[in-house]
Amino acid sequence: DHVRTRIMSGEVRPGDFIRLDETAAALGVSVTPVREALLTLRGEGLVDLVPRRGYLVSPMSRQDIEDIFWLQAELSKRIVDRAITRYDAETLEFHARLIDDFEKASASGDTDGVVHAQYAIHRTLNRTSRSDKLSRFLSNAARYMPYRLYADDPEWRAGALVDNRRMLEALRDGDVETAHAVVDAEFAGGARLLIAHLERAGVWDEEREPELAAEA
Repeated sequence: DHVRTRIMSGEVRPGDFIRLDETAAALGVSVTPVREALLTLRGEGLVDLVPRRGYLVSPMSRQDIEDIFWLQAELSKRIVDRAITRYDAETLEFHARLIDDFEKASASGDTDGVVHAQYAIHRTLNRTSRSDKLSRFLSNAARYMPYRLYADDPEWRAGALVDNRRMLEALRDGDVETAHAVVDAEFAGGARLLIAHLERAGVWDEEREPELAAEA
């Protein structure tokens, strides 16, 4: 999670090497779990192994970002379709309390609280849908999202609160069309924010192309 977040937030860029010893020291662990983590990230297409040199961050395009968020939106809409008919009064009340938790954490600038509350909101939808395999696919796709990047952004928090409340009303009313619109807006906005952030971080800076070619 630590290395994945650094990659997806642009803290380390395509062509940068992930140093095992530095990462291990930063996390207070041995090199072994870091090596295992990098093998996992290699399987996710986030890093490449360069013989005798180590792991470097793989190229990632704007289209890759858009595709990741599109996939999450499509899976989420399918899950909502199944969950919306299963929400009862008790589940709606619990969902509403989670949104209140999100609002309180957002108002106080509690980044961890925002992350946890938003995760709990989506988890409730997933569990209510009773779609275990779809939820697992969605969870895998969601790993690419740098949650703290969003939670640190007051504008994103304000928009997410609006989306969360719109979704709750859609669930209460059984309004699938509005629920789909909320999902599409949430993930399209998330993709735009992340792309803009990575552009500011210089991830797609054309001046880096000769450097990346030399590394390869």
